[in-house]
Amino acid sequence: MYRKPELLIPASSLEVLKTAVIFGADAVYIGGEAFGLRAKAKNFSMEDMKEGIEFAHEHQVKVYVTANILAHNEDLDGARTYFEELKEIGPDALIISDPGIFSIAKEVFPDMEIHISTQANNTNYQTFRFWYDLGAKRVVTARELSLQEIRDIRAHIPDDMEIETFIHGAMCISYSGRCLLSSFMAGRDANRGACTHPCRWKYVLMEESRPGQYMPVYENERGTYIFNSKDLCMIEHIPELMESGIDSFKVEGRMKTALYVAAVARTYRMAIDDYLKSPDYYQSRIPYYKEEIAKCTYRQYTTGFFFGKPDETTQIYDSNTYCKGYTYLGIVGEEKSGTYRLEQRNKFSVGETIEVMKPNGENISVVVRSIRDEEGNPMESAPHPKQVIYIDLGISLDPYDILRRKEK
Repeated sequence: MYRKPELLIPASSLEVLKTAVIFGADAVYIGGEAFGLRAKAKNFSMEDMKEGIEFAHEHQVKVYVTANILAHNEDLDGARTYFEELKEIGPDALIISDPGIFSIAKEVFPDMEIHISTQANNTNYQTFRFWYDLGAKRVVTARELSLQEIRDIRAHIPDDMEIETFIHGAMCISYSGRCLLSSFMAGRDANRGACTHPCRWKYVLMEESRPGQYMPVYENERGTYIFNSKDLCMIEHIPELMESGIDSFKVEGRMKTALYVAAVARTYRMAIDDYLKSPDYYQSRIPYYKEEIAKCTYRQYTTGFFFGKPDETTQIYDSNTYCKGYTYLGIVGEEKSGTYRLEQRNKFSVGETIEVMKPNGENISVVVRSIRDEEGNPMESAPHPKQVIYIDLGISLDPYDILRRKEK
C-alpha cells in the first residue's frame, strides 16, 4: 500500500507562506535571513517566521526551516546562535546538508526533527541509512534519481524513515545543485545562498586575436543557451510517484510569487486528492491539471531524471525567457463597505476583465467595477506597485483569494 504523500510548498515571504497554507500545502519550507540557499529571496525575519509558524499551525500545516548552506569555519558560531533563536519559535523541522551544521543542530536542538537537504547528494540507500543512524528523520533525494532508484531506496531503509523528492520546479545544471559556475562568473557562491543563475545566460566564443568577433556557442543547431534546463513537472505522473514510496512531494521555488505558489499548490493538491479518491477520475482530469499548472510562469516542462537520463529535449537552447500565461495582480484582504483591500502587484484598470482564483479550484471571471485609494478617492487604474487600494468586483470575495489577468 502506498503512503499518502505530504505536499511541501516553498515560501519566500510571510505573504507567500499564508498563500501556500490556504491553497493546499501540508507543509511549507522557508529560509531565515542566514544559512539558507536562497540569500536573494526576501526570506524571513525572526518576527515573520514566528507569525508564519503560528499561522501554519493554526491550519494544521507544518513549517520547515532551511539551514542548508555548505558551511565554512566562520559560519559555525553564527549557526549555533541562529539555532538557539529558532528554538524559541518552534519550527517542525530543520533542512540541513552540512555534517558540521547537522552536529551543531543536534547539540542545540536535540529533539528537533532534521531533514537532509538534496545538497548532500543523496543518491543511494546506504547514504539514507547513514543519516538515519545519526538521527535524521528524512532525506531529500538527489534530483538525478529515477523512480526505480527511489523504489530501491524505499525497499532498503527503515519503514519509519521518510523520503522527500522534488516533483516540480526549476532544474539545475549542476549535480544536486552543487554549482561552482556562479562563484567563477560572478563571485557569488551558490553553495552559500548567493547563486546568480549563470546557467540561464547566453554564451558566445571569442578568439583572442579577433577581439569583438563573437561566434555563437551551439550545443546543437538550435541555439546558444547551453545550460538552460526545462522545468520539472510531474502533474501527469501522480500514480508513479505514489507507488514509489515517496513521503513528501516537494515543489521548488523559494524565489517565486504568491501567484506561482498558489497555482502549483492548488493544482497538485487537487491532483493528489483526486487520485486518492479515484484513479480513473484523476486520469480524466489530467488535461485540466496541465492547463492550470501552465497558468504560472515556467520554462516549458520535462520529467527530469524520473524515467531515465535526460537528453537534448530537456534543454531550451533558443531562449531563457519564461512562458507566462497570467499576470499577478494581488491577494484579497479584508472587506470594507462592500469593497476589498488589495496591495496591488501589477497595473489593472476599471472595466478590465480579470480572474479570481479561489483555493477550492474555482476560477471566476469578473469585471473591475471600481478602484479607490485608501482615502476613498476613485481611480481609473492601479498603476503603482504595492499601492494599497480598495476594489469592487461585483461579487463577494474571501481573504487570500488571488487576482490575476490572462495575457493575450
